[in-house]
Amino acid sequence: MGRGIQEKDSMPVDLESGSKPSPHASKGEAGPPAYEAEDGRTTTSINQEEPAEINLTPLTWWKAGIVLVAETVSLGILSLPSVLASLGLVPGIILIIFIAILSGYSGLVFGEFCMRYPEIESFGGVGEVIGRTLGGPATGLVFKEFLGWCQVIFQIFVMGSHLLTWTIALNMLTDSSQCTVMWAGVGLVIFWLCNLPRNLNVASYLSVASSVSIFSAVIVTIVDVAIEKPIGSTSLDVTRQMGFTGAFLSVTNIAIAFCAHSCFFSVISELRVKTDWPKALCMLQALDTSLYLVAAVVIYVYVGPDVPSPALSAAGSEVMRKVIWGIALPTIVIAGVIYGHVAAKYVFGRIFGKTKHFSKRTLVGDVAWVAVALSIWLLAFVISQSIPVFNSLLSLICALFVSWFSYGIPGIMWLFLYRKEYFKNWKMMVGLASNVFLVIAGIMFCALGFWSTVASLDGDSQTRPWSC
Repeated sequence: MGRGIQEKDSMPVDLESGSKPSPHASKGEAGPPAYEAEDGRTTTSINQEEPAEINLTPLTWWKAGIVLVAETVSLGILSLPSVLASLGLVPGIILIIFIAILSGYSGLVFGEFCMRYPEIESFGGVGEVIGRTLGGPATGLVFKEFLGWCQVIFQIFVMGSHLLTWTIALNMLTDSSQCTVMWAGVGLVIFWLCNLPRNLNVASYLSVASSVSIFSAVIVTIVDVAIEKPIGSTSLDVTRQMGFTGAFLSVTNIAIAFCAHSCFFSVISELRVKTDWPKALCMLQALDTSLYLVAAVVIYVYVGPDVPSPALSAAGSEVMRKVIWGIALPTIVIAGVIYGHVAAKYVFGRIFGKTKHFSKRTLVGDVAWVAVALSIWLLAFVISQSIPVFNSLLSLICALFVSWFSYGIPGIMWLFLYRKEYFKNWKMMVGLASNVFLVIAGIMFCALGFWSTVASLDGDSQTRPWSC
């Protein structure tokens, strides 16, 4: 996972695997793909050291795209109508489009980085490559540990958001007949069981159901609010003046709607053809941006400034709200499971990455995978019950992690990749300006978003942690 890999621009890239061929190939010798380390030794990708009983590259580009759509178009869309209510219709639409473009561009950088360094499967690998180049092996190790575990922590926070959404849905479906903590416990078991497969192939098929689920739930919500208020709301704001805290919370909620980036490396690593990454990314950006705009605008126009968050509760009748939340249950579960898979795979890889247990089905490997998956879902359960305010939890996640994984670090990755070519031509200079802006955006999202979220949590007294 990014173990001291050196840049080798002169070596061609195999278009099927997306990796650079072994030096043995030119001599007619058989051998797995090898990569030259900083100290001159060659190392082999842990995924290729021996024949794998577990298929580690099961995804075609469309399967990868479906996984990304299922992972992304879940929690984020539920807060966007309330974002328009906070910011106003026109500023909200402009910001959704702008952040969609920003997120799509930063996503392309992931593919470029993986083509240059094919072993990388996480942000930890990025940290090692950059740190080793800038400060030697010790710096690379520090960066690797810091970024790798920050990625896991972020993903566990998102898993907690999915558990929280699960409890909201179950409370809606059962009229809060049981304690919320109990529903979270039920969700914990279901999410964990769905995380038992060791690759994303099963998740890619489940993701079809997840995508159909969230699309259907949003469409039913739109139809219902249109029927309830056929002339729409009588009090819409094209623009609004509001306090800084509320405005920036709204911006962070848009950003988190495009926050799939922490899983990009894992999805790329499981692609059969690495050069198909832009296709999968374009599929994601086209579908999620279109659905976000339609859902946010239509629901806000018909419901008005009092639109709730999550937006699926905007339906007029109690029966319809139950129907909609029931339809949305698959996407709540499956999107959380994808984050759980990526987090579990990183932890499992750090423990067993250099052994046969990583790629072969062994008793030790299977038991360890089950234990790792259970452990991270237990942590997500604790988070879901400790910060039970939906919008504030999303904003906290954005401030601490999305700011860097989706914006700041991709900008740094580009600046590192092309550090000797900034002023080569006008295209590179535009790229330089764009990625410096990405880094600045990451810093602003982190600092200002964290401050706004803390202020929001401090002022919210309606929902208490660990309550029914």
